[in-house]
Amino acid sequence: MIRSQHARRWGSAAAGLRMLSDDDLQRIHLATLEVLEKTGVWIEDGEARHVFASGGANVNEATGIVKIPPYLVEDAVRSAPQKLVVCGRDPAKDFALGDGRIGFATYGEGLKVRDPHTGAVNTPTLKDFTNSVRMSDFLADVDVYEKALLPFDVPLESAPLHQGYALMSNTTKPGFMGPRDGFLARRLVEMAAAVVGGHDRLRQRPIISFIACPVSPLKLPRNACQVIRESALAGLPINIIAMAMAGASSPATLAGTLVIHNVEVLCGVTLSQLTRKGSPVIYGSSTTAMDLRFAAAAVGSPECALISAAVVQMARFYLLPSWVAGALSDTKVGDAQSGHEKTLTALLPALAGADIIYGLGMIESGMTFDFGQLVMDDEFARMIKFVVAGIPVSDETLAAGVIASVGPFGDFLSEDHTMAHMREQSQPRIIDRRVREEWAAQGSSTAHERATAKAREILDTHQPMPVAEGAREEMRAIIAEAEEELGVAATVERA
Repeated sequence: MIRSQHARRWGSAAAGLRMLSDDDLQRIHLATLEVLEKTGVWIEDGEARHVFASGGANVNEATGIVKIPPYLVEDAVRSAPQKLVVCGRDPAKDFALGDGRIGFATYGEGLKVRDPHTGAVNTPTLKDFTNSVRMSDFLADVDVYEKALLPFDVPLESAPLHQGYALMSNTTKPGFMGPRDGFLARRLVEMAAAVVGGHDRLRQRPIISFIACPVSPLKLPRNACQVIRESALAGLPINIIAMAMAGASSPATLAGTLVIHNVEVLCGVTLSQLTRKGSPVIYGSSTTAMDLRFAAAAVGSPECALISAAVVQMARFYLLPSWVAGALSDTKVGDAQSGHEKTLTALLPALAGADIIYGLGMIESGMTFDFGQLVMDDEFARMIKFVVAGIPVSDETLAAGVIASVGPFGDFLSEDHTMAHMREQSQPRIIDRRVREEWAAQGSSTAHERATAKAREILDTHQPMPVAEGAREEMRAIIAEAEEELGVAATVERA
């Protein structure tokens, strides 16, 4: 049996929420092994099929279908690290996955952006992308940056390189991105190595991690295979994010959707471990349900919240770090709907024990990035971390002596105990707790208006820590060389 008997211990209120029983987890696992062995997964990349065949899988070269025996899957899961650290240029910003700490990340990658000055929804540029990185660098509860926008003013073929340049130049936090294919992945590895001081140093301190997405149902396309293999060869973490939609690309039942999801992620994990045993892997999810009335993904839905919480349990079942969708909304503007949906979809996986929840700053079902919403979401994330931390119980916090001293007719406002603990309370900056008269005197603004004003202030004033001398020039040279090889117009000066 796979290593579920070694369930991770958590030092907080996390992992208190269970969507699935132990029996449910085992049944999903067994159904997954059955699908992998008997139905198989379509593997588009020939080199990846060769890796699977060399490892003992049953490969049909005519159809591209790879059937993976249970022992191969379980060996792969056992060899993947239970914990990993993604690093920032500033070591104080490193983030450990698998140690019980919950983190939040932006969501990628939006095809539209809401201008924080005019409110207009526009096609993103590289400047918009860079600003999203700078904002995330400033906001304390955005723990990890995932590329939030696709810039349309650079060639599509080399866009990931420009995104990588902006990411590594404008934040000291860990970064994640999908590099599109193996060629671009290798160039991004070269760029990251230039920033940290060489490939060996990059293996020790991965300031960038890659994302690969299977295609539901049961397909691992060529680009995902290449990115998984390049990550393993470079020693960088790979985040395998399945993106099934219940009722469309996976069964309408959430249990059936979890089987499809699990098959696709474990197939990617197996490829990673067959490429290089011990390679760091993250069990990812952007799986949700389709709203069959509108044929649209429902990312702010209870179904998404349930799936993400269940996926966290599946990741813990396999002792793999987790990265799940949450803090998402289908709204078109920061409003009551965004507050409800983002809290709903983030709180459930947080209480289930997620390592990273990604979705900050994104509205319109993952299509539009909103700078004001990112400021709001940063505050929501801080409050969710507050809840997950639980209630500390000790002689000091029980305060029996203070209660006895105050008695039935006093109050606790002037007590030293209150002064000592007052800063432990949640203290929102965007959410308004003032009386109506004070709120009206300050302009009767909405939370989204206040957050957008804060976003403008950050963009006007925040300057990220610069990269080491010479790193920008080396990264620009790598981009120029890659664009020449790709046969696209050189645009490096825009980065």
